[in-house]
Amino acid sequence: MAKQILKLNAISPLADAIFAGYGYGDSCENPDGIMVRSAQMADYPVGDKLVAVARAGAGTNNIPVADYAEKGIVVFNTPGANANAVKELVICELLLGGRKITDAIDWVKTLKSEGDNVGKLVEKGKSKFVGSEIKGKMLGVIGLGAIGVEVANAAYGLGMEVCGTDPYLSTLNALALSPHIKVVPAREDIYKQADFITMHVPLTPDTKGMINKDTISQMKDGVVIINDSRGELVNTDDMIAALESGKVGRYITDFPNAKLIGVKNCICVPHLGASTPEAEDNCAVMAAHQLVDYIENGNITNSVNYPNVSLARDEGKGRVCILHRNVKNIITKFTSAISEQQLNIAHMASSSRGEYACSILEIDGAIPEKTIEAITKVEGVLRVRSL
Repeated sequence: MAKQILKLNAISPLADAIFAGYGYGDSCENPDGIMVRSAQMADYPVGDKLVAVARAGAGTNNIPVADYAEKGIVVFNTPGANANAVKELVICELLLGGRKITDAIDWVKTLKSEGDNVGKLVEKGKSKFVGSEIKGKMLGVIGLGAIGVEVANAAYGLGMEVCGTDPYLSTLNALALSPHIKVVPAREDIYKQADFITMHVPLTPDTKGMINKDTISQMKDGVVIINDSRGELVNTDDMIAALESGKVGRYITDFPNAKLIGVKNCICVPHLGASTPEAEDNCAVMAAHQLVDYIENGNITNSVNYPNVSLARDEGKGRVCILHRNVKNIITKFTSAISEQQLNIAHMASSSRGEYACSILEIDGAIPEKTIEAITKVEGVLRVRSL
């Protein structure tokens, strides 16, 4: 029977061809894999066949990631697939932050009934909406992942001075960063010198509420803050107070809430960061490929709860994928269980991340069911699949 993939949201049709040979649709009682965008999965009834969930996007707050790790369910996301779309929105917001464009547009709408006087009124009233250029201003980028790097490079191309920080800056992203971007050690360095601040970090205990009255007090007067990552990165009450006092010149967020809507100098965008057909296509294709590669080969790329691990397929070999705890001697225990049955391990790849690990083994010949059962019985093994 073909593997079943359930889609919990509308997914770009470009994923359809990738799932050729699978049962793929929005109706399946016990799927092997799930494609999801924004659907809340906290109460989703997990079936015994479910091995992976692929989020067609970057954030996974709608998925119980830790719970799924314990159940041996790999959760994927698609970092970088929507990077260009978010970058373009941030560039737009930089311009909105420097110029009072949205206020001016709203004012012009009030002139609808003025007939032939509109031109004169526009010339007379436009001085109320004088803004500043972004060229020469300092942009601070918090988080230099795929999106942060693109934003930093684009802003430099527009003539801004740019500094950025990321304690987890990867070698790949460091190489992609323009040499003109100054990398600073900590967020506090951004707060002190930036005229504009944009955030591109996940929501974690460390980043939740990181923009608050204490950190705002370290910033320049009139700073413009852009938040296209997660609303919870910013303490709403502290931000409103800073806007009212003028400490923050403008706050632009892709995550509106009831308190922020209508606040002077707050621009609320209705979560449009990745809302382009190009981004949706990119995310769907990446998520689908990752899901298929894991289901068929056990390879993991861009998981948020298990490590990346990959092993090239050797035709004619039996393959087993083992999700397990990252504890001492566990690999010895399940490889011993294999050797005890007179089987030879031809190839192996293993990787760990925090509490969890994944090992892929290729064995000469077919893998008997009793071997799978022996591995499953090893303490610390969470899931075993014969591929």
